[in-house]
Amino acid sequence: MTEKHRLHDANFPSAREEASPRETEYPPAYRLAFNDQDFLLREELRGLRFHLELQKPEMTLKEHGVDATIAIFGSARYLSPDQAKAASAAAEASGDPAVIRRAKRDERNSHYYDQARRLGQLVTEHSMNCAKPEQIYVVTGGGPGIMEAANRGAQDAGGPSIGLNIVLPHEQAPNPYISPEFCFRFHYFGIRKMHFMLRAKAVVVFPGGFGTFDELFEALTLIQTGKSRRVPVLLVGHEFWGKAINLEFLRDEGVISPEDVNMIKVVDNADSAWQEIIDFYDLSPGRAPSC
Repeated sequence: MTEKHRLHDANFPSAREEASPRETEYPPAYRLAFNDQDFLLREELRGLRFHLELQKPEMTLKEHGVDATIAIFGSARYLSPDQAKAASAAAEASGDPAVIRRAKRDERNSHYYDQARRLGQLVTEHSMNCAKPEQIYVVTGGGPGIMEAANRGAQDAGGPSIGLNIVLPHEQAPNPYISPEFCFRFHYFGIRKMHFMLRAKAVVVFPGGFGTFDELFEALTLIQTGKSRRVPVLLVGHEFWGKAINLEFLRDEGVISPEDVNMIKVVDNADSAWQEIIDFYDLSPGRAPSC
């Protein structure tokens, strides 16, 4: 039988086709460079690894048509109300005053978990009723606490969400509410933070520690310097942020411009944060297919 030739077959075999598992039978030097992990992890190839960490999520998100996100930041340490209540009961049983104080604090702060979950739900409900170009996806750092809550809210609404996890000395697993196809892991903080801002149409920041502040001030610096276009930067919780950040003091000391004070807005709940985003972009809160 005459061999059939297809017009659009590739002229060259793919790298995948030539990455033979039999390479392990030969000395390491014989392995194809792109199939040699020891080679790829050399110090001299750090720049290549930067590029790979940029490209893997970028290509995946583009393939799925993800163009717009809401970046939600906040503490990995905050518990859900159920977890906090159980921990408080256990603390009371211990009789240790210091343990009881910490448990009561965690129970008081657990409402932020609920608000982050609510925000994830609001954003995703909007997107589930929009045509593809208008869809907005929740993106978090992929870990526990506020991150888990926002991803969980998206799942509550029946939609996908994104998690950008990071390798840490104390191993951090991705929370179970991230969509599997959007569950990414990074070695480099800088590339991870770049991905947070590449598609962010708003940044919503719940109370948190050093990591949360790093993410917040990364966004503010990019906007202030014109490296990023202006997007809403919303801080949730007057009680926390009124003590944690004082932009008026920085303005009065002359280290930021007077208009920089207006780069952030403090709100007290998820509904207010979502309304700020709706107003900024003139989004329709209705359920028309095209929004």
